[in-house]
Amino acid sequence: MPRFRLYTDTSVMGGCFDHEFVEASRALMMRVREGDLTLVISELLIEELEQAPEAVQALLTELPTDQIESILISNESEKLRDAYLAAKVVGPASSYDAHHVALASIAKVDYIVSWNFKHLVHIEKIRGFNSVNLRLGYSLIDIRTPKEVG
Repeated sequence: MPRFRLYTDTSVMGGCFDHEFVEASRALMMRVREGDLTLVISELLIEELEQAPEAVQALLTELPTDQIESILISNESEKLRDAYLAAKVVGPASSYDAHHVALASIAKVDYIVSWNFKHLVHIEKIRGFNSVNLRLGYSLIDIRTPKEVG
């Protein structure tokens, strides 16, 4: 069975220390540690983690490096982010969320994993992101919670 490649945002990392989300978030990280999943991270995630508590920041250092794939912000990801904003999938205040989706779409991950129910794990938002993706020649993107894939 092929390993899934999952792109995560900061909500999953923080979820490892949040009473409501701890069980599913840690189960997902355990699957990464065990080699069942590849965690795709971006420099955008790293930038956001710099503002997080030290315990949240340390999570990435506890994962095997061969289970992590890093992707970089690019002109292409910025243009796709801007297309999501122009289509009003999310508003300007959610630019980082749109950029996470752009990075994951370009990297062709199997899933984006998030606890962000307002801007990401939301059927209307997923449809909006996918509408833009299809119009611009990108693949459909699937956005789920850790509970659904962990």
